[in-house]
Amino acid sequence: MEQRITESRNPASTSIDTLDAHGIVAIIAAEDAKVAPAVAACAGAIAQLVEAAAERMWHGGRLIYIGAGTSGRLAVLDAVECLPTYSVGSDRVFALLAGGPAALTNSIEDAEDDANQGARDVATAELGADDVLVGIAASGRTPYVLGGMAEARRRGAFVGGVSCALPTPMAALADVLIAPVVGPEVVTGSTRMKAGTAQKLVLNMLSTATMIRLGKTYGNLMVDVIPGNQKLRARAATIVAQATGLDLAEAAALLEQAGGIPKTAIVMALAHVDAERAQSLLEQAAGRVRQALELAPGT
Repeated sequence: MEQRITESRNPASTSIDTLDAHGIVAIIAAEDAKVAPAVAACAGAIAQLVEAAAERMWHGGRLIYIGAGTSGRLAVLDAVECLPTYSVGSDRVFALLAGGPAALTNSIEDAEDDANQGARDVATAELGADDVLVGIAASGRTPYVLGGMAEARRRGAFVGGVSCALPTPMAALADVLIAPVVGPEVVTGSTRMKAGTAQKLVLNMLSTATMIRLGKTYGNLMVDVIPGNQKLRARAATIVAQATGLDLAEAAALLEQAGGIPKTAIVMALAHVDAERAQSLLEQAAGRVRQALELAPGT
């Protein structure tokens, strides 16, 4: 294996095993501080991928991640959170993980070496021109990921890539490449550290910005949250109160009338309409609260 930045030794930590806990943590913290600037430098590429994903999802397409090991597990985490946070299920946002679901809790390292399986998984998901596939690999060289990206490209999907190394063969397969190069790890080759943190930040930006572009927030309020437990029910009531100026008890009562849907409750309060009319306005506005209010007379 040729020397790569993700596998090279970090001169700041070559004697880390001689330090006490405070010294070890200080070095890790200093290295972690390099991650956010590296991700911020990729803002233009991230925004380009967001626009591609939002446009395709708006027309019924899907956002699909593909990864292995830490990268794949981070992708699964980002994808599954889209349902409770934005009411977007696994039919619209999901991740393909080398080794399948078992690799979430067990290390199946050799699965990442199978480029053909990556291609097969993409074929099984029936990717097409309306879909976006995002390959995620710290080195940018993982065969499973590259195989999936090549198959997605062959099928006409829009292909993005997230790598923490340059140059990378991922670049030849990606319509947009996001490459926050964070340098060598504190523990050589342990890319669950800085590279993993960088990938998590990129995925946070990608999914969050895409959902905002799809109208899944009102301002910075999470108005498409699914109130599936006590904490989220309380959060939904707070969101309605913050959006409308109602007190918490009034917001909770209105939320109940709205069938537990924060968007509906907000439109009911601000447009002074009942739940049925609020839902109709939201349907006309494709689920966007701000546009729904513009459609209501007198608001």
